[in-house]
Amino acid sequence: MSHTPGVRQAQKQQTRQALLDAGLRLLEHQNLSSLGLREVTRAVGVSPAAFYRHFPDMAGLGVALVGESLGSLHAVIRAVMAETTDSAGIIDRTVAITAEYVARHRPHIRFIARERYGGVQAVREAIAAELQGFADEVAAGLATQPASKGWSPGELRVLAELYVDHMVMTAAAFLDVAPDDTAGLEHLAHAARLRMRIISIGRAHWLDPQP
Repeated sequence: MSHTPGVRQAQKQQTRQALLDAGLRLLEHQNLSSLGLREVTRAVGVSPAAFYRHFPDMAGLGVALVGESLGSLHAVIRAVMAETTDSAGIIDRTVAITAEYVARHRPHIRFIARERYGGVQAVREAIAAELQGFADEVAAGLATQPASKGWSPGELRVLAELYVDHMVMTAAAFLDVAPDDTAGLEHLAHAARLRMRIISIGRAHWLDPQP
């Protein structure tokens, strides 16, 4: 029976994931603040008591969904910032990654877009913390680029936040385009690249002498 603890742990993880999946599915057309715990447990076929073995409350489930939705992007962002110092290359790669991620994780991105300014404080704070982490990583990458010579850490942080905010806005915009609308998706990607290049033009001239 030495395998029993491992089996139990696997079953526990399966139940936890089933609760997350059900919550995400039920949140497709409503906010977390309007979703009831019993609605989630009924969808999974477990008791409310079983829910509390995995999450302290619905806010806890929402925070876990934030991690599931955004956690894997950190390594991707670090890789993009490290793989090239060319501004145009970073812009093209970032927009492409954003489009690909939304295509694979539409329910997760819809959840983030809806709950970023939603009514559950713990979830808003979790999303804000993830985005701050992204900005930290982008700022660290920008700091290694020759174009950042003369920039203060505070200025690089503001620039990083502009890029991250734009990425989030672009991800939300991709949700409004049908997955099979190739022309619409390319039009949106082109507009996203253009906006990021305009930001980069401002970056190139930030340290120019003031008239």
